[in-house]
Amino acid sequence: MKYTEIKSCYIGPEISPEHFIAEHFFLYLAKGSIEGYDGVNKYNLKPGEYCIARKNHLARYNKQKQDGEFEKVVVIFDTAFLKIFAEKHKIKAQKSEDDAAFAALKKTNLVPNFILSLMPYYNDGGEIDETFSNIKREELLLILLKENPQLTDILFDFAPPQKIDLEAYMNRNYKFNISMERFAYLTGRSISAFKRDFVAIFSDTPSRWLIQRRLKEGYFLMEKKGKKPSDIYLDLGFEDLSHFSFAFKKKYGFAPSDVLKLGKKV
Repeated sequence: MKYTEIKSCYIGPEISPEHFIAEHFFLYLAKGSIEGYDGVNKYNLKPGEYCIARKNHLARYNKQKQDGEFEKVVVIFDTAFLKIFAEKHKIKAQKSEDDAAFAALKKTNLVPNFILSLMPYYNDGGEIDETFSNIKREELLLILLKENPQLTDILFDFAPPQKIDLEAYMNRNYKFNISMERFAYLTGRSISAFKRDFVAIFSDTPSRWLIQRRLKEGYFLMEKKGKKPSDIYLDLGFEDLSHFSFAFKKKYGFAPSDVLKLGKKV
């Protein structure tokens, strides 16, 4: 059997599809392509490639089908599972210096062979029965740690995010559409401390600053890069085109489409 014959599979507890990565997970791509973005770098995944998406990071994904198909295998390494694994295997971790949202993994035949070994365990919903899921997760993790020992410091660091430079973080991640509570947590602050520090740094509330910063970037992309409103509103962090258009017109006095039509300048 070839990896191109693999069907999508999901192992582990459900996690939210929002931009915030709540738990570490392994991603193997069988068909199609994925482009990931973490606020700084773009990452591309092609069929037969795999990576770890890291907990407590922000990321956005664009998926492209191959001949009308997109197939992936996702294995969640949640904190509860990792703590049991660490105790069983006597694992000690230090804080990782690598802060990228996606951890590249060494190529090895062990991984695709493991993926193929999952096929007999699939149920009709593309999931592995709970009886076998933890065993298969442990097997995969042992393979990954053997070939990528640096993962120890990434996966088994259970400490919450530490207090970091708020200004740099927000300027890097303002396009991600997450709650203020998430931003506060990821910058190592309580929600009250986050709001207080934010006003002290930016002289504005977080919600107002985020909208204004996204609109400014949107204007730049349309005026200088010729982008259409429909092409950029999601990447800017707006939930829908009408919200982007309404906020844009309120700020600039004309519709986003007028930037392209008339070449207006502010």
